[in-house]
Amino acid sequence: MTEYVIRFLIGGVVVSAFSMLGDVLKPKSFAGLFGAAPSVALATLGIAIYRHGESYAAVQSLSMMAGAVALAVYSVVVCQLLIRARISALLATLLSIVAWLTTAFCL
Repeated sequence: MTEYVIRFLIGGVVVSAFSMLGDVLKPKSFAGLFGAAPSVALATLGIAIYRHGESYAAVQSLSMMAGAVALAVYSVVVCQLLIRARISALLATLLSIVAWLTTAFCL
């Protein structure tokens, strides 16, 4: 139970810090980008290092990086399908899941 409290507190502090950073930067759309993902990742890695050691956290960080690359591929494919192929958003996202899964499992 204390792990969840610690994760909540660390996550809240880091979310606030990244939100303030995003609020200072231009354009304002960066506020959402800096708000959630980095803070959750840092809180998770901090707890992983504390509870399981550095090698376990290293594996988690590599998995996070692979997930970020897969998300970038997914985002590019969705944009290309929406803009160039002019298909519906639902169909574009469903088709792009294949690209995301392929990238994630290959990495």
